Amino acid sequence: MIDESSQAQAAASFTAPLIEKLRRHPKRIVFTEGEDLRVLRVAERLVKAEAAVPILLGERDRILALAKEHHVDLTFVKVISPKGSGDFTLFCQRLLKVERYRGAQVGDPTEIVARPHYFGAMMVQYGQADALVGGNLALPATLFRALIHTIKPLPGVPKIFGTTILAAPHLNHFGASGLLLLSDSGLIPQPTVEQLASIAVETGKIARHFLGRPARVAMLSHSTKGSASTPDALRVAAATALAREHAKSQFLDMKIDGEEQADVALDPAAAEIKLPDSELRPSADVLVFPNLDAAHISLKLLQHCAGAMNYGQLIVGLARPAAQVPRTASEETIFGTAAAVGVEAIKYHEAYPDGEV
Repeated sequence: MIDESSQAQAAASFTAPLIEKLRRHPKRIVFTEGEDLRVLRVAERLVKAEAAVPILLGERDRILALAKEHHVDLTFVKVISPKGSGDFTLFCQRLLKVERYRGAQVGDPTEIVARPHYFGAMMVQYGQADALVGGNLALPATLFRALIHTIKPLPGVPKIFGTTILAAPHLNHFGASGLLLLSDSGLIPQPTVEQLASIAVETGKIARHFLGRPARVAMLSHSTKGSASTPDALRVAAATALAREHAKSQFLDMKIDGEEQADVALDPAAAEIKLPDSELRPSADVLVFPNLDAAHISLKLLQHCAGAMNYGQLIVGLARPAAQVPRTASEETIFGTAAAVGVEAIKYHEAYPDGEV
């Protein structure tokens, strides 16, 4: 049985500094599936912490009734029914314009924009919200599709991918600070060499933002430094070399190691045995997996068996901050994910003060 006190410790260690940042720079966070008691309680907590302005999408009457039934205070929480919004017609027009520009055939725009995922994504894209959290009631593909079709891609990232943040200060070798970022945990089934290199560099940037120091990135494989010469191991080795080149060309301060097994990446004692000539090093902060199966299976095992707190999945490669949470997410997971994506929005506004990438 997972120790609840350990999970509470993990939650506090991760969310407390993020909430402090958001108190200084509160952001508007839109929740695409607002007809959920977990989301209502998270919205109430964010307001009480003076950390964000929550926006809940869904049938307004249902949300208000649910809040009343469970005594949730929605003061300063914005509740929007997409079809009844003043932006609905404008968003429909913009959807048509974008799809025509892409040369795509679009069906009834009113039917598409009325879907909360699309409406929320358009709110973020067009400056009506700063960040988005969704997936708590829907299949991941439903949210991903809306985000990819609606929000501009980020230049320099070859393909959109997912990064999951896990906190477990009670576990040994769980990152150098009790925090691990796992990539790609949600989108690319079999990343190419170029995609793996981009995933490593971009996740290293995100890790530095949350850790406040340069990150150590591990490119994982079943092989360590040529102990196996399979095509998959060679692909990870090539991606490691390319990632280092990318980091150097961008003048980034991060350490990228690979190809290496998970124990080498996380346990300094294992690294000393398997790499006797290497310097003593702390646990990696970022784990880049060779494929989606390995990443997602590892994520679920760490979360459900080892008690690591899952803080959703940041969708990396979009020009606006967005995150996906699983349908099994706890209130604490949704709260921490909202805090994380809100802090990403702070970084975005610092990088693009005019609002455009």
